[in-house]
Amino acid sequence: MDSLRKNPKWKGRRGPVVLVIMDGVGCGKYRDGDAVADSKMDALAAIKAAGSATKLKAHGKAVGLPSDGDMGNSEVGHNAMGCGRVFDQGAALVSRAIESGAMFEGAAWKEISGNLTRGVSPGSAERGPVLHFIGLFSDGNVHSHMDHLKAMIRRAKQDGIKKVRIHTLFDGRDVGETSALEYIDPFEEFLAGLNDSGFDAKIASGGGRMWITMDRYGADWEMVRRGWETHVQGKGRLFKSAREAVETYREEIPGIIDQDLKEFVIAGEDGRPAGTIEDGDSVVYFNFRGDRALEITAAFEEDSFDKFDRGKRPAVCYAGMMEYDGDTHVPKRYLVSPPAIDRTLGEYLAASGVRTLAISETQKYGHVTYFFNGNRTGKFDAKLEDYEEIKSDVVPFEQRPWMKCADIADRVILAIASGGCDFIRLNFPNGDMVGHTGVYQAVVCSMEAMDIQIGRIRKAADEAGAVMLITADHGNSDDMYEHDKKTGEVSRKADGTPKAKTSHSLNPVPCIVYDPDYRGEYETGKLREGLGISSVAATCVELLGFVPPEDYDASVLVMK
Repeated sequence: MDSLRKNPKWKGRRGPVVLVIMDGVGCGKYRDGDAVADSKMDALAAIKAAGSATKLKAHGKAVGLPSDGDMGNSEVGHNAMGCGRVFDQGAALVSRAIESGAMFEGAAWKEISGNLTRGVSPGSAERGPVLHFIGLFSDGNVHSHMDHLKAMIRRAKQDGIKKVRIHTLFDGRDVGETSALEYIDPFEEFLAGLNDSGFDAKIASGGGRMWITMDRYGADWEMVRRGWETHVQGKGRLFKSAREAVETYREEIPGIIDQDLKEFVIAGEDGRPAGTIEDGDSVVYFNFRGDRALEITAAFEEDSFDKFDRGKRPAVCYAGMMEYDGDTHVPKRYLVSPPAIDRTLGEYLAASGVRTLAISETQKYGHVTYFFNGNRTGKFDAKLEDYEEIKSDVVPFEQRPWMKCADIADRVILAIASGGCDFIRLNFPNGDMVGHTGVYQAVVCSMEAMDIQIGRIRKAADEAGAVMLITADHGNSDDMYEHDKKTGEVSRKADGTPKAKTSHSLNPVPCIVYDPDYRGEYETGKLREGLGISSVAATCVELLGFVPPEDYDASVLVMK
């Protein structure tokens, strides 16, 4: 690994560069529900006034997701900040894994396939083991793509799997609202062309994505219950085909669109459900986007589950298309690994002799280490790098919304004063972890607690001549209420109180450069606009006195 080239015009600083990542703290779009704006954050405001500020994109294509309608998350956010470039996530990543064959050579697919080809599992001697696919039946490329499903079915046949059942969730949001038959008919032809030599693949159940299965953020677990009963237990209205189900519901419910189609179950030749999920089967949830995958995944994977009565949970080999939550590592098994990332900021700094401290509490420790380093476990140079994890409290975050921000700040202040570090990166998890609780008062408390610690770090930076770069990986606490997309008004529950929003936002995030020992190498008070959080890496490189790699995304600094 080559070292970074020094910038001969950089005049150096007495203290280190301190990258402060305020996890889940964005720049809100709406005044109502913006817990960040509602919080008394005098320290951050003072730093912004004394430094230079801009906003950075932290969602959608700016972090490698398929579209700008996709929320950013902590995993891809830390990938982007630590790697200096945008790597494909989601749809593009899955397509490449299929085209290269990497998906089918991975351990997860081999487990899914091997579970069905090693022999008939106990309790399923009559029917034989079955491979089930559940997911959005669409080519909208936001949550899933039909081509991915078809490729896996072809490979299943090639691997010697004899029976496949597909559980379809109709779209009507990312594609035409009544386009279901445009997908069903060609797909049935596709299956008919494969069904020979003992191979048996067919649609087994389905319904609209906003009626069954694909709930998100715990908004309506009844959707998931209906999906579970439909896909797993075969409970629901029986039809001869998916086409018959769609046509029947359209006739019975005039004006119904695909996303709202009621659940259906396809009957086999014996009149019984054609594809219940039973012990010994394998199940693939083929959506690559995580938000509407987490709840059905929990129903399959969690031993302690209280959202609805699952009845007897079948013992299956379950996999998601991707890892849907890097914080909790859900699902346990997934088909496509995170992107292969090289030449990260951490690797360059280690090669250049930069002494580094990476620190957070448990909830985000992996983000400032593993994800920041391009999904790499371990250090680049143990002599130069110190990774420190402060154990998180094991309590609901709304009960102690300050979390461990004071402990993190204590350690960072010591590191700044010691003179033993050149670069410090830290993550305050408060805005994200407390933001997900939906408890507004707790989020305000978490922001103000974090602000106190940022103020303490600033004081240490002033004394040591350190530079602070303050930003975030995505928004969350800045958008705590649901809003009507057309009017922008707060959505309210029956009792008149606002509906809490516990998901990430699509808002940009702040980027503040505070340089108390400023020596004129760049334009002060002026930072580039319109960039993404991948620009954080090049900015850190420049503040450390080096020239960024040519292929890194541009720094926010306007160098003289």
